[in-house]
This record gives sequence, C-alpha cells and structure tokens, in this order.
Amino acid sequence: MDEKKILDIFGQRLKLARDKSGLTQAELAEKVDLSPNFIGMIERGERNTKFTNVFKIVYALGYTLETFFEDL
Repeated sequence: MDEKKILDIFGQRLKLARDKSGLTQAELAEKVDLSPNFIGMIERGERNTKFTNVFKIVYALGYTLETFFEDL
C-alpha cells in the first residue's frame, strides 16, 4: 500500500471517529495540543504525522490503538 493511500485511510478513520465522539476539529486539537488546521489536513490525507501524535489522537477519541486499527 502506498503512502497516500495510508494517509487517506487514516484520515477517513480519524474523521469518522471524531464525528462519532461529538468533537470538533478545534476541540480535538486542543485535547492533543495540535492546531485545528493540522487536524483537518490529517483528516484530508494531506499531512503525515508522527506516531506520538497518532497515539494521542486515538486515545483522546476514546479508542485504543488496537480498536482504532482493528480491521486493517
């Protein structure tokens, strides 16, 4: 799988999880100390991010890494 496809899948999954949690991009960004603009770019598959940010985002949404990436 190429990098763009991975970023798109993660971004789509992130947006779905964020929507389910009832958080806005700004609220999630505040919880994980990132900018709302950066969260949006991740959701659109435009930016990559380091694993520590993935970890913080996933847990801030109430998931574990295992459940967030369960069916990949």
